[in-house]
Amino acid sequence: ADFDSKKKRKVAEIEQALQSDPIDVAALRRMAISEGGLLTDEIRCKVWPKLLSVDTDDLPPLPGKELRENNKDYQQVLLDVRRSLRRFPPGMPDDQREGLQEELIDIILHVLKRNPQLHYYQGYHDIVVTFLLVVGDRLATALVEKLSTHHLRDFMDPTMDNTKHILNYLMPIIDQVNPEVHDFMQSAEVGTIFALSWLITWFGHVLSDFRHVVRLYDFFLACHPLMPIYFAAVIVLYREREVLDCECDMASVHHLLSQIPQDLPYETLISRAGDLFVQFPPSELAREAAQQQAERTAASTFKDFELASVQQRPDTVLRQRFRERLRGEERTKSILTKPRTNRFVKLAVMGLTVALGAAALAVVKSALEWAPKFELQIFP
Repeated sequence: ADFDSKKKRKVAEIEQALQSDPIDVAALRRMAISEGGLLTDEIRCKVWPKLLSVDTDDLPPLPGKELRENNKDYQQVLLDVRRSLRRFPPGMPDDQREGLQEELIDIILHVLKRNPQLHYYQGYHDIVVTFLLVVGDRLATALVEKLSTHHLRDFMDPTMDNTKHILNYLMPIIDQVNPEVHDFMQSAEVGTIFALSWLITWFGHVLSDFRHVVRLYDFFLACHPLMPIYFAAVIVLYREREVLDCECDMASVHHLLSQIPQDLPYETLISRAGDLFVQFPPSELAREAAQQQAERTAASTFKDFELASVQQRPDTVLRQRFRERLRGEERTKSILTKPRTNRFVKLAVMGLTVALGAAALAVVKSALEWAPKFELQIFP
């Protein structure tokens, strides 16, 4: 009964945010981040476009089959989509699934043709199919195009340089929170390639339960483009005991970490990822993660996004909540952060499962409204 009442209250708050004039996008972001996310696909159809600033009254026409003719990506897309059986609900009739696979191919080719600066990568279809299954082909086409030119932009370069740069944030996050795990992984020389498929598919390729996938998409759509790498870090940190009990060699640690558990406590990890984002923002980790082409990544240009919304201010309630939690928890020993000798490490760790969590604060501070930012066309 308590769960049902909380759900009804949240649905009412989402509807209120959607009906306000102008639409309260900041509230929608908080709803997407907070426990349970956006609850239903019906709600996602309404809210996801608002999070991506897509006008549902001006959707592009459905892509046509002519896109397949003389398309350099068609054969690779076809192969990847044919291998995507597990991404469709079990028990779905073959003809329905095959129809959706055809739509999936068309959406991908449509986005690539309209944006020749984008390059297809294996795993991209795992993201597109999630949108297709939730919102249908026409809306999915518009959402995926906006996503591809912003959040996913770095993965769609001709080379993997920017993707590698984003992966380079993983170890600094782990180091700040748990130096023992960091040093163990460094000694094992495991690298970060185990998290590549997590990052470039927003975990869609590695999670078997579709409910968990869309819950994470709610979270990532409402947040900074680097949030998926923070979530990858909290998965590793959650498995601390398994990692440290593993043989300290590359093959063993890579095998362990690449086999992602399916029974993760998602709400707890989402809250932890948001907490760590506030505690150790990308700007503080950039030096350790920096590479020659760092200035070209979404993470480093996000400051430009923020400048586009300087007139907007953080939610005062969330700021006050953050300060109160900070004062209270500075008095207790952190269970997440282990200080390293001769190195200053922040001890301000926020609660792990607070409904709104520090992630909401981070979002309201750094990603209140995307519409003016999209107009900047910062990315090449």
